[in-house]
Order: sequence, then structure tokens, then C-alpha cells
Amino acid sequence: MKQTPLYQVHLSLNARMVDFAGWEMPLHYQDGINQEHLAVRTQAGLFDVSHMGEIRVLGPDAISFLRYSTLNDPARLKPGHGQYSMVPNGQGGLIDDIYLYRDGENAFLIVCNAANTRAVVGHLKNLAHDFDCHVVDESATWALLALQGPGSALMLGRQLPDDLTGLRKNRSIETAISGCDVKISRTGYTGEDGFEIFCHPLDATIIWDILMTAGAKPCGLGSRDTLRLEAGFPLYGHELTTSSNPLCTPYHWVVKDKPFFGREIMWNRPCERQLVALRLNQRGVARQGYKILVGDKHIGEVTSGTISPLSREGIAMGWITSSHATPGNEVGIEIRGQQVPATIVTPPFYQP
Repeated sequence: MKQTPLYQVHLSLNARMVDFAGWEMPLHYQDGINQEHLAVRTQAGLFDVSHMGEIRVLGPDAISFLRYSTLNDPARLKPGHGQYSMVPNGQGGLIDDIYLYRDGENAFLIVCNAANTRAVVGHLKNLAHDFDCHVVDESATWALLALQGPGSALMLGRQLPDDLTGLRKNRSIETAISGCDVKISRTGYTGEDGFEIFCHPLDATIIWDILMTAGAKPCGLGSRDTLRLEAGFPLYGHELTTSSNPLCTPYHWVVKDKPFFGREIMWNRPCERQLVALRLNQRGVARQGYKILVGDKHIGEVTSGTISPLSREGIAMGWITSSHATPGNEVGIEIRGQQVPATIVTPPFYQP
């Protein structure tokens, strides 16, 4: 398995390491997932997300190329701004969901999921043949840390020569932490205020230690998953797949009305099923693949589920038949042979 530059740090903190998309990553540390989750909701948690892919797009046609190859509209971005987006596969589904940063007039940086980096790079390089731009996989040249939580701005701001006060959500700056050059963006995957810190792999341990000394709590992939679900964010391979039409999800706003690869197929594909959020009315954990029912009728499956560490409620997401997808409708989730009642709700389950 691959290892991030912080691998030895995770071992020294007695992290439980697991295989995630071919990377040996920390699932959680000694205090466990719930305590890490609550630290992010109340203070500040620190994640190693260096397994994510980074792809550079450069050239005179970079904007027109990314308008065609992604679903959101990068032409709306000013340098130093970013946006959530998706990469369509041409069959009405997705290759990945991504975050796109505009670093300059004709320079962009894509952050994609670790499991999909090769697929995204290959797909974009194929599409780029008709455009005057270059697609470069820079994943090996970056480490990425995420500092998330209501205390993150004050904690990080004390380590910087620059004032973070004016750095708004989805904006980024280039600065330094203890002499280490970094790109800092006010983005994240937890629903909280927070920052993602791009740095050279050799500097990752220095920056991690500085933030830990400042009071950040180390957090693993387990709490990253419960936090994103509580915030109503999708995870590729669960809510989003090669066959998922984003127009049939709560994230339909990403799909802008412009020419893009596979537009006609996606736009004209009916939403026979829709992705919904579910709040369980009794205690239970809805796992991926569990049946969603109305009476004895099977109408869909759970894609993700957990017990919210914050509210202690069962929460989940799943794809169901569109005729049953109205918020407020009652359904059942089959858990260990029993139907647990649940209500369709509008995500997120939690807002700061």
C-alpha cells in the first residue's frame, strides 16, 4: 500500500491504520471516532488527506477545456477562488466529484478522490487533445492537511504572517508556515469552517507538528466520514457512481446549463430514482446496501449511514424510487430483519 509523508507520525500516535483506496491511512486515533468528530464540531481537528489526487490544468484553453470537461462553470472563478464540481463520464454518470481552484489566468488545480486519480487524469488527457492546454498529474508533489472546526481560523492565523480575517469561504492564498511555503484554502469536507493546507511533502510533518502543538486534535478517516454525512456531503463510491445522474441528487446545482461532455445524455435522462437524506425515527445504523421499503415494497438502497455523534440520531442517505422521494415521506429501512421507520429530510442533518 502507498503511504503519505505523515505515515510515521500516525504510527507514533497509535492510529488504527486501514487500507483506503490503496493507501495505508489512519481510521482513528486513541480517543476514537466520536471524540474526533466532536472535536471538529467544537474546536479544531487535523486530518491527513495527502492521499487525494492533485491535477494541474495549464494553457490558453484551460477555461474552455474545464467548462467542457466539468459540470460547474470555472469561467465564474477569479484567481484565488475555488468551486465544487464533478467530472461527467459521457453516459449520464460521473467519473468523480472534485474541487477546482483557479490559481491564475490560465492555471487551475483539481483535487480529486484518491481512488479515482488515475481515471480522472486519463479521461482529462484524452479530452484535452482538442484544446490548447496541458493536464499534469502533480499528486506526488503535494501533501495536503485539513484543519477543520470553529477554532481553526484562530489556531491557523496565529501561525501565519498573513491575516486570515479577509479570506472568505472558497478562497485561497499563498503564504508560509514557519518558513514552509503553503497554499491555504478556506474549504473542507466537514460542514465546519476550516482550511486545507497544500504543502511540499517534506514539509508536512513540520506543519502537522506546529498545528498539533497549537491544540489541534488528530482525526482519521472514520470521523471524516461521519462529519461529511452529517453535513450532507456525498462520497464517491457511495452516493455518487459511474451511473449516478447528479441531476437526480441534492447536488443538481453543480450542473450548469452550458455545453459539456455527455450533456445531452445526462440532461435527457429521466430521474427514475433520486438520492435522498433519511433520519431514522428509532435507534439503528443503516449500512450501505440495506433495503429501503414502503410496506413490503422494495424502493431503494442505503448508500451511507451512521449514528450522528452529535445528535445521537440514526442518519443515512440512499437512492429510492422518485415517486417516494418527497421530504416528509415515511419509509422503512431493513436492519437485521426488522423495519426501522425513517423520514425523508432535506440535507444537511447539521449546520454550524
